[in-house]
Amino acid sequence: MMVRSPRILILLAVLALVACKGDRQQQVAAQGSNANTQCDGSCASASSFLSSSDVEIIVRQAVAQARALNAPATIAVSDRSGNILTVFRMAEVLANGDRKLTLISNSDTIISGGLERLEIPISATAGGDALAAMAKAITAAYLSSEGNGFSTRVASQIVQEHFNPGEFNQPSGPLFGVQFSQLACSDFVLDASNPAILVGPKRSPLGLSADPGGIPLYKFGTPVGGIGVISDDFIYGIDRNISNVDFDSDEVIALAGSFGFAVPADRQANRITVDGKTLRFADVDFNATDPSVQNAPSLVLNTDGDFVSVKDYYDAADGYRAGQAFGQAGSGIRSDNNLRFPSRDAFVFVDENNAERFPPIAGSQLSAAEVQEIISQALAIANRARAQIRQPLGSAARVTISIVDTDGTVLGIARSRDAPVFGADVSLQKARTATFFSSSDAASFITALPNAQYLTKDLAKANTIALDDYVQNIIALTGDSTALSNGIAFADRSGGNLSRPHYPDGIDANGPGPFSKPAGEWSPFSTGLQLDLSFNGIVSHLLYLLGGAQDVSKNCVGLAFAGTTSSAAPRLANGIQIFPGSVPIYRGNQLIGGIGVSGDGVDQDDMIAFLGLHQAGEILGTVNNAPTAIRADQLSPGGQRLRYINCPQSPFNNSDEQNVCAGK
Repeated sequence: MMVRSPRILILLAVLALVACKGDRQQQVAAQGSNANTQCDGSCASASSFLSSSDVEIIVRQAVAQARALNAPATIAVSDRSGNILTVFRMAEVLANGDRKLTLISNSDTIISGGLERLEIPISATAGGDALAAMAKAITAAYLSSEGNGFSTRVASQIVQEHFNPGEFNQPSGPLFGVQFSQLACSDFVLDASNPAILVGPKRSPLGLSADPGGIPLYKFGTPVGGIGVISDDFIYGIDRNISNVDFDSDEVIALAGSFGFAVPADRQANRITVDGKTLRFADVDFNATDPSVQNAPSLVLNTDGDFVSVKDYYDAADGYRAGQAFGQAGSGIRSDNNLRFPSRDAFVFVDENNAERFPPIAGSQLSAAEVQEIISQALAIANRARAQIRQPLGSAARVTISIVDTDGTVLGIARSRDAPVFGADVSLQKARTATFFSSSDAASFITALPNAQYLTKDLAKANTIALDDYVQNIIALTGDSTALSNGIAFADRSGGNLSRPHYPDGIDANGPGPFSKPAGEWSPFSTGLQLDLSFNGIVSHLLYLLGGAQDVSKNCVGLAFAGTTSSAAPRLANGIQIFPGSVPIYRGNQLIGGIGVSGDGVDQDDMIAFLGLHQAGEILGTVNNAPTAIRADQLSPGGQRLRYINCPQSPFNNSDEQNVCAGK
């Protein structure tokens, strides 16, 4: 069942500043008949974006369903680039007394730490309900593509400590940790201080959401955005048990809103398997929606509800906004036009003037030509690779590829056609994480950062989380006082091994990895080092949205509590990531940068990063993967060997090659 629990106040004064059954299902399924049109950069017709009238229809339908359920709701709609096209709050939300959005991942066990039990007030002008609805809408839009329609219920399934949730002694979810991406403090994602500029990708106020109630939106098979809903008891949580079937009001209302804009049936998550397990798209279908949804009446402002302004995201005066055609320059993502990456079908990120944001440039050690060649070869591997989370079977992997310098500076980013949007920020997180943990001063950098300042009910109680504790944890586990300063090469898979709540991953009887929280403190809202590095930045942004004068700076680490400017170098400016898909870059034995990949399966991400770098090295003769002797898989902390990369079996389309990463 979905988590539902009494509210516990943590922010305090700090945050105060279907009657129509088979025929309806068939009607919805028919919308997907011309899916996979691959519209990125190739079309800008009315079928490729949400019009303002589309957005109005979506909201009307959602409100009709909410009324049928007697579940007052707040509804947000996003386009595929993350622009918020509307936030609508039903009148009953505020009429029913003092409300707060509460973050709870488990009602059976009280978790202490991180963002658990955080309460965000719901006020007349903004509040936690709007932030939750926006995060859900953005998540559904960002996780979906022409080849897969993923909801926030899918996100819930793939970020927990076991995959599947509830199956004990199983490894963690394949995208474990992805919820802490697209953060407001990220230097990659953009804000909307000028809402007229629809260039993305845009940030999300609560990162990616794993709370059911976010559904992607499609027009004639083309992904155009997402709808997010928070309703009823205003709990922002996860689904801890997927062995049953829930009737979740958020999800039913969001699904009703998507009527006429549904995911093509053959692209829904329940048509996609990961590690032999079927993903869950929704626990209800359109047969569960009320007949009133089909002819939802127009809404009367102030009577039925009203638009809600959210600072730097959406202005209520705009009402229903039109979205941007994805893949066109105005969306912030357009074709490379074979300029830098000929024959790769590459796409790049641009600003509002159509200037490329991250062209290949020279770093402290890497030349611009080397950066360009590494990206080109990674794209070549991706174009050959068989995607994991995409239909039809045999589709090529679609990913984003980021290259960084040893200090975290972005040296180049490019993406495949139709890569899921979430992978852009994540690929950069991965590149920076691998580079950082492979450096010889990672320990001293962490120790010098301001500590995370948790929010507690008792403000007199010590609530400081010393980041140096994580350094001491890895030293204690390895018995090596030089841990994180000895130049061992870490891929994201290696650091991820150390970031799970059970070490080794999935062995329930064992305690946590050194970068994770222990039992009673770990949850998807309290992961350990990953969250604590960015915790002050996340909370600082929430304070800004709830009335603070100044927003957080574009650097997620090095922030004091409620601070706005970071004191740290931007080595981890958009936070770290703890699921696979990156390797450090070397010249001989010298660390010179990192490559991160994210998109269509974590083993594919590993392979594209590793083989793309290897292939570029063979062409250039100047770059290489980490020497075998210094890779993290030579270590066995606590008697358990770490992993470096894991390449998939039979990885390439139209090829019977196996063990493609062996010996490299």
